[in-house]
Amino acid sequence: MSAPLGLIAGLGDLPVAIAENAVATGQGVHVLRLKGFEEPRLAGYPGSVVGLGEVGAVIARLKEAGCRDLVFAGNVRRPNFSDLKLDVKGAALLPKVISEARRGDDALLRVLVGEFERHGFNVIGSEQAHAALLAPAGLIAGTAPSKADMSDMEVAARVASASGALDIGQACVVCDGLVLAVEAQEGTDEMLRRCASLPADIRGRSGARRGVLVKRPKPVQERRIDLPTTGVSTVELAAAAGLAGIGIEAGGALMLNRAAMEQKARELGLFLYGFSSEFGAGG
Repeated sequence: MSAPLGLIAGLGDLPVAIAENAVATGQGVHVLRLKGFEEPRLAGYPGSVVGLGEVGAVIARLKEAGCRDLVFAGNVRRPNFSDLKLDVKGAALLPKVISEARRGDDALLRVLVGEFERHGFNVIGSEQAHAALLAPAGLIAGTAPSKADMSDMEVAARVASASGALDIGQACVVCDGLVLAVEAQEGTDEMLRRCASLPADIRGRSGARRGVLVKRPKPVQERRIDLPTTGVSTVELAAAAGLAGIGIEAGGALMLNRAAMEQKARELGLFLYGFSSEFGAGG
């Protein structure tokens, strides 16, 4: 019998999809839901709730369950470190966590990955746990992007790569060559809501869609934990902002409920397009 997948889970569709896939493929799963970010749909799986600072408890429970492969998935806000309830291992790790957190999210994530690897776990990415989530290359749904759309996508891909290199965000919106928004700590959904509130003359609208949202990994990031994710809500919010479509880095970003995303894109008149990792590198 194969060892169950260890899943340290926050909120959202991603950890649910991974847990469902692990059970469907026969591997099984042991889910540790993070306190304060417990996804209700994961309550029925084997596992328990653990605090963010209970590093020793997490390691012990995963080992007791026989887990070897470990995946982190789901939405979790960066904590106030002074408020964390720590066990012995958490307290020992805290100074390094705080030090690396000042350098950005990626540095912080690398500390966490390294700690679990040090205790013998094989930390894998969400796409390794559920390969079907990865965005494919080329046109995914909708009408093929126009020359203007491709130009906007290229600019957005270049800007997202530059801001990602500074560990800022993973997404950008461009319309007619103008940068309308760059994702920061608020996340993609809030960035798209900002776009929807911009003056109508600098963005598209239903029936006359313009502009593209691009999501791609940060060049510096720890891909095993924080690959960019899209879902049905991404399509809906992009449509509400008047955008013509969404560009997603093929093989570098996740699509949750892909069939539903494709259907929603067709309903709302948006395209979904998977671009290569080299796209936007020139210029």
